[in-house]
Amino acid sequence: MAKLKLDMERTCKVCGATFRPATLESIYCSPQCSKIAWSRKKYEEKTKEMRDHLKKLGETSSSFLSVPEVVKMYGVARSSIYRWLKNGSLPYVIVGKKSYRIKKSALEEKLNPVGEPVPTKAPRLYNMEPEACYTIGEICKKYKLNDSSVWAHIRKYSIPSRQIGSNVYVPKEDIDQIYGKK
Repeated sequence: MAKLKLDMERTCKVCGATFRPATLESIYCSPQCSKIAWSRKKYEEKTKEMRDHLKKLGETSSSFLSVPEVVKMYGVARSSIYRWLKNGSLPYVIVGKKSYRIKKSALEEKLNPVGEPVPTKAPRLYNMEPEACYTIGEICKKYKLNDSSVWAHIRKYSIPSRQIGSNVYVPKEDIDQIYGKK
């Protein structure tokens, strides 16, 4: 394209600065403003495409959520959402190349099912009095174990412990249940 030799000034459509155009078609003052205008145009095309796609389905864009919105609103892991999408347990719409939109009503149905509430177990009460407990040393002697093994099992099975002075007490019933009564 030929360079202009006219004294002419234009206003950039992105930043509003006045500039001398290099060609008759120049509408941006710099390559940076040109890139900004291009990205804005692509964004508008993408959102228009999404709206058109959702109109075809007869839904509004507010009745669908993106994966990051689902993660933020419901506190569900992204991997779980993609697993549900993959195995078909959660209906979705693909907008663009890789952008998933999940129907809000189906998501609420999956995460907040209507029906009988799941009964919860009452918290277990432990008797942590010294006469109803073993010390770690007593467990090691009785079952011929190393104290590190005993501690590993206490952590593994989430058995409560109580320290009084230098002794650590663990409920007898839980220890007997793990190692078997002798």
